[in-house]
Amino acid sequence: MNKSSLPKEAYDQYYATYLSQLDDNDLMVLLKSGKTEFTKFIEGIKAEKLKIAYGKGKWTIAEVILHVIDAERIFQYRALRFLRNDKTTLPGFDQEQYVLHSNANIRSRKSLITEFNSVRDASITLFQSLGKEDLMRKGIASNIEWTVATLGFVICGHLKHHQKILSNRYLLV
Repeated sequence: MNKSSLPKEAYDQYYATYLSQLDDNDLMVLLKSGKTEFTKFIEGIKAEKLKIAYGKGKWTIAEVILHVIDAERIFQYRALRFLRNDKTTLPGFDQEQYVLHSNANIRSRKSLITEFNSVRDASITLFQSLGKEDLMRKGIASNIEWTVATLGFVICGHLKHHQKILSNRYLLV
């Protein structure tokens, strides 16, 4: 596998949903273009819409955006642990609790954009310095064996997945 190729190893079907969203196999292209596209996307959402949900019990737009940010942080952390050859099995995380305690609905659009860009810049910095061996390092998280490369691609696919949901279910409301 060269530095930019999409990982082909077996992965949990849950994450296959995210990997199937990708239209490129160059990780750095995906990280950088995702930053630009998602930032423009958020900028295009009217501030008063950030607090709407498309149905009862569904997250608001602001909560979805902050969920994307939180998940990216978690995937970055997992990648760092595996890069440093930490063999500790990492637990999953309860995304519902993260959203419940996120305070997303009191955040401004500008603060969400600023935080997203900071987190994405950290992902870009982390992954752009890696060589082939680094990308192939493995670890266990959420009872799944991951490579560092797969974590990078899941970051990109997770973002695209949620951007499509926001476009199709929220912004058409």
